[in-house]
Amino acid sequence: MKTTFALLGLLPLTVLAAPSSEPLTPGNVQRLSLAWTYDTRDSTDRLGGDKPPAFEATPTYADGRLYLSTPLGTVAALDAETGVEQWRVNLGVATNHGYSDPANRGLALKGDHLYVGTIDARLVCLQRRDGSRCPRFGVNGQLDLTQGLRHPPQRPGEYGTTSRPALWRNLVIVGSNVADNSRAQMASGEVRAFDATTGALKWTFHPLPADSPTGGANAWSRIEIDERNGLVYVPTGSPSPDYYGGLRPGNNGYANSIVVLKAATGEVVWSFQTVHHDLWDYDVASPPLLWPSLKGPAVAVGSKTGHMFLFHRLTGAPLIPIEERAVAASDVPGEMASPTQPFPTKPAALVPQQLREEDLWGATPADLEACRKVFHSLRNEGIFTPPSVRGSLIVPGNIGGLHWGGMAWDPKQRLIIAPVNRLPAIIRLIPQEQVDAARREFPRRETSGQRGTPYGMSRQMFLTASETPCVKPPWGELVAIHADTGEEAWRVPLGDVREALGATAFTEPLAPPNLGGPATTDTGLVFVGAAFEPFIRAFDTRDGRELWKALLPTSARAAPLIYTTKSGRQMVAIMAGGHDSSVSRIDNKLVVFALGPR
Repeated sequence: MKTTFALLGLLPLTVLAAPSSEPLTPGNVQRLSLAWTYDTRDSTDRLGGDKPPAFEATPTYADGRLYLSTPLGTVAALDAETGVEQWRVNLGVATNHGYSDPANRGLALKGDHLYVGTIDARLVCLQRRDGSRCPRFGVNGQLDLTQGLRHPPQRPGEYGTTSRPALWRNLVIVGSNVADNSRAQMASGEVRAFDATTGALKWTFHPLPADSPTGGANAWSRIEIDERNGLVYVPTGSPSPDYYGGLRPGNNGYANSIVVLKAATGEVVWSFQTVHHDLWDYDVASPPLLWPSLKGPAVAVGSKTGHMFLFHRLTGAPLIPIEERAVAASDVPGEMASPTQPFPTKPAALVPQQLREEDLWGATPADLEACRKVFHSLRNEGIFTPPSVRGSLIVPGNIGGLHWGGMAWDPKQRLIIAPVNRLPAIIRLIPQEQVDAARREFPRRETSGQRGTPYGMSRQMFLTASETPCVKPPWGELVAIHADTGEEAWRVPLGDVREALGATAFTEPLAPPNLGGPATTDTGLVFVGAAFEPFIRAFDTRDGRELWKALLPTSARAAPLIYTTKSGRQMVAIMAGGHDSSVSRIDNKLVVFALGPR
């Protein structure tokens, strides 16, 4: 998505903060200052001429070291106190493929080994001491994840992994990233467990039935583990293709679900489908959040729809009732949209799910009038309005709602805290014979053929010709929910680009969209970057007040890591990787803060 947010020219950060052994609190967070930065030295060029690499990794801390991975295959070990590089290896990721999501969101560590998934579909095992390959794992320390799939990919780059592997005892568990909208039968979204020592396959979970004519339903977001109970929490995405389901009637198996598996066997324990027969790219993109409810172990499940569902972690029983409600029918021949969809009774949707004319906004009167004209041309019946040839307004849009940045648990206030987006999208179905012409006529729209179906699609954010949103700000927020009641505790705009845009005449913050996650302390702080601007912020979890912010080399499209070094120094690390928009350039620096002197 491109916006008109101005690109800020920033200098590299080089200041060194003084040591401190104090824990971070709301009372001292203002003293956080730069400790060090690390430049991965990776290229920021577009991969295969398509998309730039997305530096989204949260580093992993262990025994005085930070371990970092990148989409281009760099893995590095750093001294966690000083940032001095201990070792660095290159996994040799191919850069000439057209990756649908060229991202890396971190690696996993167990004992003496590191496990890294790559965008070119490998699972690599490295020895923690020096980054050398694990001699007994697979072939030359790696597995080819395209092998053994029910439906393999048809070209390099359309299948890979973007999120860190999950670990349970001697198993490494991985999902996959599958390209959207290319054709009806994309690669199958299987979840597989491998022996952590040898790489031998131990079990496979298939989200779709064996006779499904389509693929996808893959687990591309982070898989979580309940170590004590031996359970694997798998968030799944939409079946292929995203916007036409005439070839996949019914609810589509375990797509768009939270699926809980026995870690030892891959057997399904319970599941819940957040969207039936998805036609909107409403993946369960947000990683499941495991938290201790007053009724026992619990899991929160967030969807791009803006819904948050709360369950007993072991049984799947809803902690707050969920209702099936009637939704709009499709007007597309051959399409049978689900007549109902699940809605949690609490919490209320974290973002708007209906757009009215009074919600429209434009930076200028001409922009506002253009937004009105487009608004009245679209099908608009609230959330779950099916895609149409006429064009449908999708509220929220395909980036969420809740997104892959996920949620954080605040044990002090018993809150679930999440960044969200409030940016609708426009989806149009295009008869196959008109797809090429539509690409030529509307080159700024994302257009895909959805081969094997009667319709291609085009997708765009609901923006003016000058590329400002057509809805009132804020476009991104940070929201806190009382976990035990489902009531909203607070919400605040996440970021403000008025100054960057030279739009200081606006009285309300222009909070941009966001992609990236939050991290909390047990003292009542939540740290988050995520917004399409170059800052990291800390908020008080009691009321959402912003307590601190710091300038970054570019925006932070990652979740922070809060860790304590061997010397007792608490530090905050975040990857400044930038968003693919005009507000922030792509970069590849790890930035670390610590408390300065009193």
